[in-house]
Amino acid sequence: MNFTWKHGAAALTAVIIATGALAQQRVFFGIATGGTGGTYYPLGGMLAQLISNKAVVDGKKITATAEAAGASVGNAKLLGNKEIESAFVAADILDAAYRGVGQFDKAPIKNLRALGALYPETVQLITRADFNINSVRDLKGKSISSGAPGSGQYQLLTDLLKVYGMTRADVKEDLSSFTQAVDKIKDGNLHATLITAGVPTAAVTDFAQSHALKVIPLSGAEVAELQRQQPFYASVPLPANTYKGQTTVVPTLAVMAVWTAHDAVPEPVAYEVTKALYENVATMAQVHAMGKSITLATATAVGTVPLHPGSIRYFKEKGVIK
Repeated sequence: MNFTWKHGAAALTAVIIATGALAQQRVFFGIATGGTGGTYYPLGGMLAQLISNKAVVDGKKITATAEAAGASVGNAKLLGNKEIESAFVAADILDAAYRGVGQFDKAPIKNLRALGALYPETVQLITRADFNINSVRDLKGKSISSGAPGSGQYQLLTDLLKVYGMTRADVKEDLSSFTQAVDKIKDGNLHATLITAGVPTAAVTDFAQSHALKVIPLSGAEVAELQRQQPFYASVPLPANTYKGQTTVVPTLAVMAVWTAHDAVPEPVAYEVTKALYENVATMAQVHAMGKSITLATATAVGTVPLHPGSIRYFKEKGVIK
């Protein structure tokens, strides 16, 4: 018995040593994404696979994981606290966090460093076709979800209501995730939801399969005023037939999604993960249509936040930065 125990202990010690040695040969790198019904999550998962399969720094393999998280606002705060190495953040929220305005007016996050711009996220104001809602103005007295707490839609709803002469007190606000919100609209327990994501958005695609969908147009003088106040929002068309039953083009807005790190991420690591993304964009396109929009041509369109030195080195090698 005594011999068996010693043999087992020795084996266990060997396993512990081997596991420790393996861990020392790896660099762990996290990517905070968003809810499972959005676009951040599937693209983040594929990006983590690409990094894990291709990225090596100082002879050590970079092992990346994608984590479902609270989207832009929550992700910026995770980076500010150095609780994760990187995250997807909408450009308007990234700017507000870095400059300390809006939801960040009491705590600017100055350690943010952009790895590169990803793709345009389309603003989609979703309701049921049988609800009498045809514009933002019709939301008065109605219930609407501005997304999970910490999402970029929260600030956007404030800004949209303001240019239409309303405040949050004029609507019944819900804080459901994309998937939860569309489920509530299906059941008649919510009138509308505001979703900012790459299209097609999984939660909206699911909704349109079983219910008649209406996407509210975002255009006109009020929206032009919003764009004057929030220049990160560009006018874009939601193409016809993006979703079942949506047979016409819908004018709306879009904002760039930016892959962001913090300044404590080592320069060689930032270089390798940036390279893993931009040299494998065709693979990203296989998991979601928005992957096709990830390109070196727009990679530096990150707004006011400084690029990470590791990304700068890669972009200089590719001739994107002179």
